[in-house]
Amino acid sequence: FFSMESLMLRLYIGMDVYLAARNVARGFGVSDEEFTHSFGLIDDISAKMQTVETTASYFQEMVAQCIRWRIASVSENGNGIIRKAKEYIDSNYTDEDISLNKVAENVGLTPTYLSALFKKESGQNFTDYVTTLRITRAKELLCCTKKLISEIAYEVGFRDYRYFSQIFKKQTGMTPRQFQNSTNELYRTE
Repeated sequence: FFSMESLMLRLYIGMDVYLAARNVARGFGVSDEEFTHSFGLIDDISAKMQTVETTASYFQEMVAQCIRWRIASVSENGNGIIRKAKEYIDSNYTDEDISLNKVAENVGLTPTYLSALFKKESGQNFTDYVTTLRITRAKELLCCTKKLISEIAYEVGFRDYRYFSQIFKKQTGMTPRQFQNSTNELYRTE
């Protein structure tokens, strides 16, 4: 079988790794010039792969640098990623199955990392954001439409009317019916 002792095999793999790393770096906004400054031209990589040890070291440094670029990219683009996550949530909050996993997949991050970044950038966790969005929309519908409360609950992503009422009361201090009645009284007196 193949052995990494073979210079030809190391060069072949090295070119693949180099080109893959360059594409990854581009995805993080790294210019070809910056990439070349860090790793040299593709024509020069044979000098860095003369032994198995130097090849392994070169690959390790390439991976480490790509990780550093990714961290920098996410740090610089944290607001952009959270903006994209919020846009996805805003478009899909009515789906009772919306989850941190789905949003993380949509923005290309792990759920754990998205959760931490979301909290850091927006000041609230994912669940609170979705719940606040749903309740805000429910309040609009309660005061501005004649829909049944159960219809409104379903429309904003709650499939269980009782759970919706419980969350609504926790967020607003009153039940959906009390809220609806208070807004109706407000409009009648004006």
